[in-house]
Amino acid sequence: MHGHCVFMMHVHLVFVTKYRRHVFDADAIQRLRLHFASVCKDFEAELVEMDGEDDHVHLLVNYPPKVAVSNLVNSLKGVSSRLLRKERPDIANRYWKNMLWSPSYFASSCGGAPIDVIRRYIEQQQTPH
Repeated sequence: MHGHCVFMMHVHLVFVTKYRRHVFDADAIQRLRLHFASVCKDFEAELVEMDGEDDHVHLLVNYPPKVAVSNLVNSLKGVSSRLLRKERPDIANRYWKNMLWSPSYFASSCGGAPIDVIRRYIEQQQTPH
């Protein structure tokens, strides 16, 4: 049996629309939430929270150590842009030259594990006899 990893690594991400264009309404935010959750699942990550305004979105993602945040971000932005364009043609013409997102993004690690999570992990370790 190979090593088991307990992880609680959260990253706070902010994506801004290209040139801060006002693109999103409530329906678009809801669609983005579903697409982001689906991409996270593919990375064995979890979309903990997501919200946004008309020109930006915030995501809180719990992700495994094997995932590079830059890869996750590229996938989140690429998939969401493509699917939203397909589902909401009315929004697609607010894209700037077919680009939904600004190429930059904000990422911040946040939140240590609550002490009970750490304690549970330690207690689960086998004591050698």
